[in-house]
Amino acid sequence: MEEIQLVRSATPFDLECTLTCGQSFRWEKLSTWWYGVVEELVIKLKQVGDKLLFQTFPEKKDDSFVANYLRLDDNLSHILSKINKDEHIGTAIQRYDGLRITRQDSWECLISYICATYKNIPAIKKMVLTLSEQFGKKIKFEGRDFYAFPQPEALVDADVNQIRACKLGFRATRVLEVSKTVYDEELDLESLKKMDYYEAKRELLSLPGVGQKVADCVLLFSLDKLEAFPVDIWVKRAVLDFYRNHFEDPFVRKISSTASLTLNEYKKINTFGMRYFGKYAGYAQEYLFALSRKQKKFARAHCTSLPSSN
Repeated sequence: MEEIQLVRSATPFDLECTLTCGQSFRWEKLSTWWYGVVEELVIKLKQVGDKLLFQTFPEKKDDSFVANYLRLDDNLSHILSKINKDEHIGTAIQRYDGLRITRQDSWECLISYICATYKNIPAIKKMVLTLSEQFGKKIKFEGRDFYAFPQPEALVDADVNQIRACKLGFRATRVLEVSKTVYDEELDLESLKKMDYYEAKRELLSLPGVGQKVADCVLLFSLDKLEAFPVDIWVKRAVLDFYRNHFEDPFVRKISSTASLTLNEYKKINTFGMRYFGKYAGYAQEYLFALSRKQKKFARAHCTSLPSSN
């Protein structure tokens, strides 16, 4: 068993928070260990105090792959000091100190978030798993079957009905079209890392099934654009709860009365988040996301009359 020694005062890290905050969909906890598939590696993880124990299959000889995925190169203490602008984000930082943004494979992240449109996290996990089981490479580890996420070449020749059968519904056509675009090298996802945020976002928005939120999620979770500020229902609630005084009253009333956001409404909240929190706005988004979900779950547990929501 290989291990990484972490010094919490210098590099705070919380594995549980990081893997359960809704940014990735391939992790499962079995007993005290987390199991996930990243690219074509099965990764087994456990945190014990300041130590992160891990094993990969096939075996990696050093810790660089795991460290890269978990963004252990981020100076989290510095980042959190930069986004700690008020008591609300301060509460989130105190409660979830150690939550890190992961550095996901850009292809898997793109397709996963196209699948995420209008779905909750359990449904997204099911879609991504079924797609991997149907089209991905099988990897046996500890007597269990794991599946790598299918590459574009595994999907381009698939019948759209085969993809739809993976619980994707209307998303199947979009996944197939994007697979062909990437396979035909009309878009090199990795090249987007070299572009600035706005240029890379324009490229992503040209793809079918990619709107503002999907683009921002892909930019943040796989393309190193830490200034990206995705806005979903949880972040909108956080804005309404904590930052409504930064917006005009008619705008607040409008977004309070509807579940979804128009393009202009999304852009307004997105722009606020990026300007207010600065170049690490993506970290602020993830901490606010975690706080908003936790508060909603607490409210549900204490008030059964609250409506359910994704």
